[in-house]
Amino acid sequence: MKTSNGALWREPRAMALLMAASLTVMANATISPALTGLEQEFAAQPGAAVLVRLLVTAPSLAVVLVAPLAGWLTDRAGRRRVLLAGVWLFVLFGTAGAYLPGLQMVLVSRFGLGIAVALIMTAQTALIGDYFTGPRRQALTGLQISARNFGGLLFIGLAGLAATVSPRLPFLIYALALVCLYTVWHHAPEPARNRAEGDRPQADAAHPAWLALVLAVSALQMLTNGLFFLMPTQLPFFFQAQGFDSAAMTGAGLGLLSLCGGIAALFYARLKTALPQAMIFALGYAALAVGFWCLAQQGSAALSLAGAMAVGVGYATVSPGFVAIALELAPASRRGTAGAILTASVFSGQFLSPLVSTPAISQWGYGGTFAGVAGGLALLSVGAGVAALRQHRRRAAA
Repeated sequence: MKTSNGALWREPRAMALLMAASLTVMANATISPALTGLEQEFAAQPGAAVLVRLLVTAPSLAVVLVAPLAGWLTDRAGRRRVLLAGVWLFVLFGTAGAYLPGLQMVLVSRFGLGIAVALIMTAQTALIGDYFTGPRRQALTGLQISARNFGGLLFIGLAGLAATVSPRLPFLIYALALVCLYTVWHHAPEPARNRAEGDRPQADAAHPAWLALVLAVSALQMLTNGLFFLMPTQLPFFFQAQGFDSAAMTGAGLGLLSLCGGIAALFYARLKTALPQAMIFALGYAALAVGFWCLAQQGSAALSLAGAMAVGVGYATVSPGFVAIALELAPASRRGTAGAILTASVFSGQFLSPLVSTPAISQWGYGGTFAGVAGGLALLSVGAGVAALRQHRRRAAA
């Protein structure tokens, strides 16, 4: 089916994959508004304060541990089967917190949710490579970042409303994945083995060092996600230290971040047509650096919110590139492996972020830590810009 990039999201296959992409943002953050209520409900249980906070990070750890198996299954058992299994498990384990009696059992269900997310992200990434090529694939990698951002706005907003009624009610939001299950079942067929529809015959001939290069791309993605995850993990405490209304400012900051990121990701396909990938990285990391520099000033509420918006734009600009590059490097028969590596890198960065950033903030404060992050991101931007310039000069000389 041939359609323009602008209408790509209307294609049934693309719609199924975008729905699957939007589910992954639900894994951690959906229950965040219910944490204080859950802590009160389970206050009599030993270690409740720690265990309740682990409910947010447990899926990330499970994803990292299970992603290699998810990649193996995706390449051997089939993309469709793995994706459908992941969505089924997502509904089962996601909603379990609404009715399980004990905190420990709820925590176990959160690890199960991480297994589901590993299956979904890995198979979904592989199917992007199988179904689409060239500019259409690049467009879809941008659209999936938009789907995650706008999905985050919807799901977290619903969770905030549900948590005002009961701390268990936000878990039922995971049942919305049944809509995704229906769409995937009807519109995400299994691609022909080792030959994606519309691929050229030579498309399966991968770069000879594809695995090492995918690992390098994933390492950069892990670093990027670790720095970006400073926003949801440290922003509430940053605003509290500044004397702002932490709940209101955090909601506004993360909401604006998601909104601006969702809009920015819609323009990735146009950027990719006009600029080399290295220059897109340079622009994205520059926006991230500006955002963290604004936060490092510890100034007005408006400046801090502007920083959050710039971080959202920067992250949405660089993120699609990791998937696009990895899918170009990997052979069609190993896209599940590439998807698993990318998935593990995303959640490794998320899991490690608070473990590294919290001691740094204790040592240098929010201003010093955010300024250091801004400096590191600026160096990444300069490095990507230099690489883009060298690439341009080589092409001009040729």
